[in-house]
Amino acid sequence: MRPLTEEETKLVFEKLSKYIGENVRMLIDRPDGTYCFRFHRERVYYVSQDIMKRAASVSRKQLVSMGTCFGKVSKSMKFHLNITALDFLAPYAKYKVWVKPGSEQSFLYGNHVSKAGLGRITENAGRYQGVVVYSMADIPLGFGVTAKSTQECRHADPMTIVVFHQADVGQYLRNEDTLL
Repeated sequence: MRPLTEEETKLVFEKLSKYIGENVRMLIDRPDGTYCFRFHRERVYYVSQDIMKRAASVSRKQLVSMGTCFGKVSKSMKFHLNITALDFLAPYAKYKVWVKPGSEQSFLYGNHVSKAGLGRITENAGRYQGVVVYSMADIPLGFGVTAKSTQECRHADPMTIVVFHQADVGQYLRNEDTLL
């Protein structure tokens, strides 16, 4: 486990700011303690200082995980956000999308959200903005990227894709051996 390099930090914060905007500060400056991002085996972990100090006594080869895995940095230096970060993104999300009950299962199987399955969308969401996807009962289901702006969604055809799927809570079952 090591601190992120400047380039890795930039990648992580750019991706997080796409979903939660200026609220990235809320992840670091928390009232319940000091938290930081650490890099271990190509993955970025969000961990409290207390746990990090305790994990320092374990050798790198034996350390499997610590804190919450936020994502993975690929060999081509791109940061891919994991579904395990959803609990931290949902409260601070800038833009939100609610899907109808009939489309929840489709989204949880890894499909994009069409206009017919769209329940609500926050105002002024632009094209290609990061959004957190909720059920109509305000339960966070995953996150994605808008394919259309809020204005374009109003006039779109019912079969038009309005949110591109990025990750969903169904991945806990589909990819349980690879998620850390």
